[in-house]
Amino acid sequence: MDMPLTTTDPRAFLAHLYQAAVLRALPLANLAGSLPSPPKGRTVVVGAGKAGASMVHALEALWPEDAPLSGLVVTRYGHVPPRPEGLRARVEIVEAAHPVPDAAGHAAAGRMLQTLRGLCADDLVICLISGGGSSLLTLPAEGLTLADKQRINRQLLASGADISEMNCVRKHLSRIKGGRLAAACGAAKLLTLAISDVPGDDLSVIASGPTVADASTCAQALAVLDRYRIEVPLAVRASLERGDLETPKPGDSVFAAHVHHLIATPRQSLEAAAQVAREAGVSVHILSDEMEGESREVGKVHAALARSIALRGEPFARPCVVLSGGETTVTVRERAPGSPGGRGGRAGEFCMGLGLALKGQAGVWALAADTDGIDGVEDNAGAFVTPDTLQRAAAQGMRIADCMDRNDSYGFFDAIGDLFITGPTNTNVNDFRAILIL
Repeated sequence: MDMPLTTTDPRAFLAHLYQAAVLRALPLANLAGSLPSPPKGRTVVVGAGKAGASMVHALEALWPEDAPLSGLVVTRYGHVPPRPEGLRARVEIVEAAHPVPDAAGHAAAGRMLQTLRGLCADDLVICLISGGGSSLLTLPAEGLTLADKQRINRQLLASGADISEMNCVRKHLSRIKGGRLAAACGAAKLLTLAISDVPGDDLSVIASGPTVADASTCAQALAVLDRYRIEVPLAVRASLERGDLETPKPGDSVFAAHVHHLIATPRQSLEAAAQVAREAGVSVHILSDEMEGESREVGKVHAALARSIALRGEPFARPCVVLSGGETTVTVRERAPGSPGGRGGRAGEFCMGLGLALKGQAGVWALAADTDGIDGVEDNAGAFVTPDTLQRAAAQGMRIADCMDRNDSYGFFDAIGDLFITGPTNTNVNDFRAILIL
């Protein structure tokens, strides 16, 4: 397929950059160099994440046919790609809910711990971890029910807490996160293969670090709960105050036989997109793969940069592409009783902030999308912003500010035909943002 020309079809060009970023993060292209030889004993596979099924397929394709391989991995509903023809299923794949956990994920986590019982030093555990694992791998701490965890998770998602804050709480309210899965491996060797979806590629944050030492504390988890006014049962609060729910810390012997590899990262995907743009003759500037903050505000900052380039050729000359990644947040605004609720995720919220602040700037096109293909809980990966976004919305009697007030990015971009829909991509290296200035 020929590369779309930037000047004749900017949207197709931006979508092409997105596809290059996704392709770089697919497990089969990255797993081979990180696999050891089969051990003397058993090889048990566990794990969770939106890329879980595609990671399983890649491992099954690469692992010797005559070597034992079994286990259980959980992924999001609808994120199991077709099994490659002729590939024998050896690892069970279970689907569960994201971003709010459900009974299927709860049951899978319990079964996962069961599969690790009785392992010895001759055995190997391969843990496949990717973004989304925090919700998919749920096993509440003593004193918490699944309903409690669901409520707490919803409140965290709506609070504006960043990923590190959310996962600090999740680790301390779990029997499997925050290094506890590693502790369950006993004497077996443990290899974690991870696809990063977090700023800084911190393994202790990806999927709440089930196989990684946790430096955060019960006191910090309690502080996050208090900061965002999230209640937990009194008995659980008391356990946090006493430190009874503390996680395994750096230096703990449970991590002595642990090896981990990052097989795909946000930066690598941004670099892959950048290379495609350069091959099209367009200069590229990667701002950062670690951007955090309120999505709409990050969008406004990007708009200020894009307008400066478009109007003054500063700090970068036109034509150019500005790329960024990371994990922004959305604080859901309170609504009056009976008022319509909004739909959408981080990418759409970013695009609303960007579109509003661009003010219809000529020569600027943008795409923001989640690399897993799903923006929040909707069916779109993200959305486009074009020079006539506001004009086309106004022709339909829509104001972007009104949609922002109710966090309704999906409704806004759906009405003007600017949703970006890919379906699940079977990987996840978080937010992808590309702004083309001609």
